[in-house]
Amino acid sequence: MPGVKRERADAVGVLTLDEPATLNAMTPDLLGDLAIAIGEMTDDPQVRALVLTGAGRGFCSGQNLKAAQILGDDIVAGVMRYYWPTFKALRECRVPIVVAVNGVAAGGGFSLAMAGDMIVAARSASFIQVFSRIALVPDLGSTWLLPRLVGRQRALELMLSNEPLSAEQAKEWGLVREVFDEAALLDGALALARKLAAGPTRALVATRGLIEHSEHSSYADQFRREIEVQAEIRTSADAVEGRNAFLEKRAARFSGR
Repeated sequence: MPGVKRERADAVGVLTLDEPATLNAMTPDLLGDLAIAIGEMTDDPQVRALVLTGAGRGFCSGQNLKAAQILGDDIVAGVMRYYWPTFKALRECRVPIVVAVNGVAAGGGFSLAMAGDMIVAARSASFIQVFSRIALVPDLGSTWLLPRLVGRQRALELMLSNEPLSAEQAKEWGLVREVFDEAALLDGALALARKLAAGPTRALVATRGLIEHSEHSSYADQFRREIEVQAEIRTSADAVEGRNAFLEKRAARFSGR
């Protein structure tokens, strides 16, 4: 059945967009299944990181225009009903998410890739905004995410020119963490995800939250917010283990709690 394939690799859940005939183009059904899959995977306390990738020759080619009619005449209501829950689930996931981009990430597929925490890419990957080519504006969070990842000038360049960004250039710009040969992409993504999965999950996710909070706060507000979050997690099992390991001069063994 088309949709999202679920697999486990130890403490890492692997979610694969599995509609390769359309280069995993977005439909309400596909994104709905992705939201369900994220929930299913993270309901398991043993899962401490996720990898999101695409089957076939591409990560996600953007919106499936044939399925757009399902959104209805009120495009705002349709997108917020069918698409926002998935992007929200990615941004608020209780574990870190590594996105492994194979092939093209275009339009909304580019937005989807940026919704995770870290991106790795195959050498053949490319990122393209595409929206202005069809006289539309970037959407699904692109205008919020992309300037924060590559800066205002580079974001505008990508959005106004529609020129594809190669994997190597994306790494130079800081959008992509690492570039792999095609055959090594999933192994590379899993290695990074396993490293994150072995870490203090609550602290990692809280750090993500602080970074996002900082976009809308003053220095003084952020200074206080950091200490508020610190006070919340300093008694967690992982924080206690981290302090003990430091004092005992050994490697910490985090449990994700």
